Amino acid sequence: MLTTPKGFPSDFMWGGAVAANQCEGAWDVDGKGISVADINEFYDNIAVDKKENGEITAEYVRGAIAAGPERIFPKRNAIDFYHTYPEDLKLLAGLGLKTFRTSIDWARIFPNGDDAEPNEAGLAFYDRLFDEIRANGMEPLVTISHYEMPINLTLNYTGWYSREVIDFFVRYCQVVFDRFASKVKYWVVVNQVNFVALESFNHLGVAADKVDDLLSAKYQAVHHELLAMAKATKYAHEHYPDLQIGVMVGGSLAYAASSKPADVLAAMRHNQMECFCTDILLRGVYPGYATRFFEDFGIHVEVSDEDLAVWADPAALGDFFAMSYYYTEMVTAEGFAQNNRGTRNPELEASPWGWTVDPQGFRFMLNMYYDRYQKPVYILENGLGAYDKVEEDGSIHDTYRIDYLRAHIEQMREAIKDGVDIRGYYAWGPIDIVSCSSSEMSKRYGFIYVDLDDYGQGTGKRSLKDSYAWYQKVIATNGEDLA
Repeated sequence: MLTTPKGFPSDFMWGGAVAANQCEGAWDVDGKGISVADINEFYDNIAVDKKENGEITAEYVRGAIAAGPERIFPKRNAIDFYHTYPEDLKLLAGLGLKTFRTSIDWARIFPNGDDAEPNEAGLAFYDRLFDEIRANGMEPLVTISHYEMPINLTLNYTGWYSREVIDFFVRYCQVVFDRFASKVKYWVVVNQVNFVALESFNHLGVAADKVDDLLSAKYQAVHHELLAMAKATKYAHEHYPDLQIGVMVGGSLAYAASSKPADVLAAMRHNQMECFCTDILLRGVYPGYATRFFEDFGIHVEVSDEDLAVWADPAALGDFFAMSYYYTEMVTAEGFAQNNRGTRNPELEASPWGWTVDPQGFRFMLNMYYDRYQKPVYILENGLGAYDKVEEDGSIHDTYRIDYLRAHIEQMREAIKDGVDIRGYYAWGPIDIVSCSSSEMSKRYGFIYVDLDDYGQGTGKRSLKDSYAWYQKVIATNGEDLA
């Protein structure tokens, strides 16, 4: 008999997600190396020489490493989760979270990326952290690379553009699988691997002044990264068959800006390229639309038969599809022809940072991705960055966050009714952390408020927002009570 699911599965994984570089701090503690995140300045305090045509340069990186106290790098201290995690995890467990996502900071394990041996102090920290997550009743889901590449791989190599980095990364993955396979079942190898334009330096570590053709270098870098991911996945499957290895993208599918056939075709081509990485890592094929895209835009990527053979091995393919979701865009034929990002939809409201609020777009993407891959789906990031006001009595009435999450969870439930096999939902930043894109604390996502400002000033005290009790109720009723 055919039936339509009525709600969330009984074993649905309600969770929350952070990234090491945005919460841990302790940037120079216990042998940790400098990472790409440690040179991200607070946006109000960016040196004028930071960028060259909007891109990070090696010159800027060296200046950031040598900078004095007049320049602010908030992720270096973040919310000090490295030291406060026992207390923070108790607060998060109070939400009723079934699962908690975090990342391993690559530069804690291999401070320079090319070190001969891993840093034992870094491994020991994650032993303690994963034990504590499990002791609080949460299943850990761990990202191996989430914008924490050792900066040495940018300065003395060329980030992922350098083919040597493949072996460095695979060795790093092997070390963490060997160490933590008994503690962590669910893994994502690379965060938002499709972000070639957005967050490209944080993702790929390619400095603009170290290559002649930056656009080609970025796609060559992603090519190398995809090879490394496949090799790491194959290692995990062959040595630890009980592990689940996922492939994660930033949900970036777009609408056509009009009903003009040229705009519709441009949106299709845009969406194909947003699936480029997952088509390789979940289907095992290098798609023809990608080679056409490279040809049309003068992008040179070296792909060997040996490379293609890596992805052809079923053991190298991911077990589940994972995504973040924040907003949608529109695409025009003219914009696509210039390889530009999409434009904002005027029919939608937006956050103070210009991110459109589109819950139905969430359902659209879930259906589109599931139709394509037929793999279990995990939403590993979703949330609203907003300014929070602390009242005189200490309360924080973040009804806007509740409204945002409610609308998206409702659409996620509709996608389940559509037949999408969604296994888990992770609210982004369940405790306030430093913003990825702008290095602000004032862009807050959490159910738990952290008393720190954009300059790292404050008591660091944790307090509960109204959304805390709301999400607690959502989890307790398995998504039935969203009021």
